[in-house]
Amino acid sequence: QVQLVESGGGLVHPGGSLRLSCAASGIAFSLYAMGWYRQAPGKQRDLVAAVTEGGSTNYADSVKGRFTISRDNAKNTVYLQMNSLKPEDTAVYYCNAKRVTIRHNYWGQGTQVTVSS
Repeated sequence: QVQLVESGGGLVHPGGSLRLSCAASGIAFSLYAMGWYRQAPGKQRDLVAAVTEGGSTNYADSVKGRFTISRDNAKNTVYLQMNSLKPEDTAVYYCNAKRVTIRHNYWGQGTQVTVSS
């Protein structure tokens, strides 16, 4: 059974930082591309950051220079370090595991991030 369990969300003031974690089980983690997506109320779910099996990363323009994605294959975990948070970063953040060659695409349950004064 595949599980992606996010943690680390919460309420933070503008300019603050949070670190999200996503612990994966039931998959060969090192063979999957991992990503973080977010969805604000009334909006579509958008890619925030992704890291390939080989460690290459890409970011949404809106978070470049503020967010950093990383993975620890020994711990089957992917992280999203979020700095200089803004109110517009408020959303539910979802972890994604993808292996295109075998058409696997898994989602976590989401974790709420709220940036407010």
